[in-house]
Amino acid sequence: MIISKTPMRMSFVGGGSDLRSFYREHGGAVVSTAIDKYMYITVNRKFDSGIRASYSQTEEVEAAHQIKHPLIRAALKLTGIEGGVEMAAMADIPSRGTGLGSSSSFTVGLLHALYGFRHRYVSPETLASEACHIEIEICGDPIGKQDQYAAAYGGLNYIRFHPDETVSIDPILCSAETTASLQERILVFYTGRVRSASELLAEQSKKTAGDKRTQQTLVKMVALAADMKRELESGNADGFGEILHENWMHKKTLVDGISDDEIDGWYESARRAGASGGKLLGAGRGGFLMVFAPPERHEAIAHVLPGLREISFRFDRNGSQIIFYRP
Repeated sequence: MIISKTPMRMSFVGGGSDLRSFYREHGGAVVSTAIDKYMYITVNRKFDSGIRASYSQTEEVEAAHQIKHPLIRAALKLTGIEGGVEMAAMADIPSRGTGLGSSSSFTVGLLHALYGFRHRYVSPETLASEACHIEIEICGDPIGKQDQYAAAYGGLNYIRFHPDETVSIDPILCSAETTASLQERILVFYTGRVRSASELLAEQSKKTAGDKRTQQTLVKMVALAADMKRELESGNADGFGEILHENWMHKKTLVDGISDDEIDGWYESARRAGASGGKLLGAGRGGFLMVFAPPERHEAIAHVLPGLREISFRFDRNGSQIIFYRP
């Protein structure tokens, strides 16, 4: 039996610049962190030569190509497993549509466990790049590349996406005090609205390719990612909220539907109660709302958002791990 544990991520600045329609021309960059919410994948040898896959549904088939779940089918093919295996997935939070990169955590964690089943060590770079290949190239999802790298590498990073398709992972070298200050000021609320990012990202990718104004907005967001890295490495946690706010104001203009009156109402209520910035995590329209505020304002902010469920998060330094290995 092999069990992988793969973190989800919280993206702060630059989201959308990891889409190929943008970074192939301008280069992209994001600041994000892995968090202590995980995707667990268990892989075990099956008694017979068939395949059993349990996720939100259960499939039992005779061969890998018969699996309906496209990510599982592609991962089995890529790792060269034809049968004789059973897999099960579990997540700490809802695994789709919450803006925490759970689909990519699933793909990275599945690859990690399947390679472990094959007695093969693979690097974070291999896990991330192969997860991108599966999701974007094979399955045709109109998504970016940040989630896969955040899940594979872990930590608080400045991630750059280059026109030649390479990706650079630069850990943000800030003090323990700065990291602790960030964590104690971040508040996250579950909106209860689950959505698919694919439609928004497909529209954004199409618009980015042909609209100079959208490209200019993303260029500004990439610059904000570099600004955030500098502020954190200089120990200035106070500037974090202001950069978050500016980034969110830009992001809302990328395509219609990223925000709406209800989301804007939540955000403005949090700002009036003491938050200096925030954003919806992920592509938009739902999932988790993050705000940044002094700890003494947290109670007031929670009071003005009574319909939202507060969720506690901590940063995680680790990327995808094999936490149980008994081949």
